[in-house]
Amino acid sequence: MSELSTATRSPGPGQDGRTADRIAKRQRVLRVMDDAGADSLLLTSVTALSWYLDGGRVQVSLAGDPVAALLVTRETDHLVTFSNEAARLRDEELPAGLEIHEIPWFGSLTDVGNWYGPASPVPEAELARPLRDARRSLLPGERQRYAALCAETAALLTDVLTAARPDLTERELSSQLAERVAGIGADPLVVLANGPSRAGYRHPLPTDTPLGRRAMAVVCARRDGLISNVTRWVRFGNASGRELDAEARIREVEADAFAATVPGAELKGVLAGIARSYGRHGFGADQWLLHHQGGPAGYAGRDPRATPAADDTVVLGQAFAWNPSAPGVKVEDTVLLTGQGMQVLSSDPRWPAEAVHGVQRPLTLEL
Repeated sequence: MSELSTATRSPGPGQDGRTADRIAKRQRVLRVMDDAGADSLLLTSVTALSWYLDGGRVQVSLAGDPVAALLVTRETDHLVTFSNEAARLRDEELPAGLEIHEIPWFGSLTDVGNWYGPASPVPEAELARPLRDARRSLLPGERQRYAALCAETAALLTDVLTAARPDLTERELSSQLAERVAGIGADPLVVLANGPSRAGYRHPLPTDTPLGRRAMAVVCARRDGLISNVTRWVRFGNASGRELDAEARIREVEADAFAATVPGAELKGVLAGIARSYGRHGFGADQWLLHHQGGPAGYAGRDPRATPAADDTVVLGQAFAWNPSAPGVKVEDTVLLTGQGMQVLSSDPRWPAEAVHGVQRPLTLEL
């Protein structure tokens, strides 16, 4: 073994209260290892690490690879990181109970033999599906943190869009949203905005185009490893009958998605129902092919994205962000499947809404 140093950290700021979740997560991973006949497992992705480490920030660049890896053994958990990252992670990001190993900044996080010793851990990629299953049902602490993030995301969208003007550019709007996301201690992973001239784009990266009379804003914000997904619309002036009709119909498509999202359902089955729903509610039958429809949410934007091949099953306590869309309309919130049905996490009581089959759904804000 040729590690530079090893230490076991004490609890850091804000880590109290997450102990029960940590214990449950470790037990879930040990069951995954049992089923695979594995003595150890190496976690290397941002998604798996942020889940297992209770939202610890394991990236420096949002577009970069993690600066840590984690070896789960039968006895304990071993985290390896670069020597220039260790102090920050130890003091600010990591839960208690980890044995921390440091390697030079030019070392290899996956060279387990160098920093741990003889071992042949199963790579995370080989157990991607059971690990995804292990994080499906959110634990009590996760639900609390997720609900807080989603509510704050919805609130900042209300604040920014209430003050918007038709001459504001998409970039100006998106910069205001990104600033507010950073202000709540979150990462602005996605910020989209468009006015009518760019309504045909499903992923409208902001430009210098003015918002005009009607605009969409999308925010995906990450905090504690969890990602909120919210879409809102604003209109300057009165709506046309055609707009109101299309907005109401896309909410019905989303309602069909909610109704199909029940314990035991396969994602591909839910997606098939959404595809049929477009035609049933007066949209083109091919609309589902023109943009992804969403899927489970949590520690990835979609975990996984629903596709015709996705046979992952739905469980209680799982979060979702379905996002049906058609030309000029889209609806999206982060929701939690409970025993009483869908609970909307990303809601703000100040935003106009109406009940759609018993679930409060956002309307377009008219200014």
